Amino acid sequence: MVTDHRKLPRRRGDALNAAIYQATLDELAEVGYAGLTMERVAERAKASKASLYRRWPTRIELVMEAVYQSLPTPGRSPDLGNLRDDLVAMLSLTAQALSGPAGEAMRGLLGEALRGESPLSAMRRNSQGMARRLMEEVVRRAVERGEVDPGDVTPLRLDSGHALLRHHFLFEGPPIPERLVVEIVDQVLMPLLRPRG
Repeated sequence: MVTDHRKLPRRRGDALNAAIYQATLDELAEVGYAGLTMERVAERAKASKASLYRRWPTRIELVMEAVYQSLPTPGRSPDLGNLRDDLVAMLSLTAQALSGPAGEAMRGLLGEALRGESPLSAMRRNSQGMARRLMEEVVRRAVERGEVDPGDVTPLRLDSGHALLRHHFLFEGPPIPERLVVEIVDQVLMPLLRPRG
């Protein structure tokens, strides 16, 4: 039996958005990106299709926003007191995200982009450089503690850890083993981000 959303208590703003984001992630986990429809998300969120389309004119925009809302943000980056532990914790969170709905969405969006159905510029615009900002926050704290020479902090070095995780994810698939996270930190990031002298 289909529930008539008009007879339910009305939710607005953040509460409605949170329900829609969660419904989108649940749909991704259950049916994958290819099977996700605006209709199913609306039904799962107990919202109207019109409320979805007013906020997100396309499925791509809805999925990207729901996924990015679920990912760690620079303000919530791990702070364990030393660079190595912070890097392992942060990349582990990213690996977990790629093994869940966020990863499913990324694979679907990249598949569409490769077929010319979804502009890569929209993906870049919506990602807002989140991985780089996470790294910047972790490394900024390490610079303040004297663990990293500020001269060693470059965009390529900041991007390398997440790039290696994404490469493994895209070509090997999930899950990303914790062993790989530790190897990326110990063999790539720590040698690139050294103390002064």
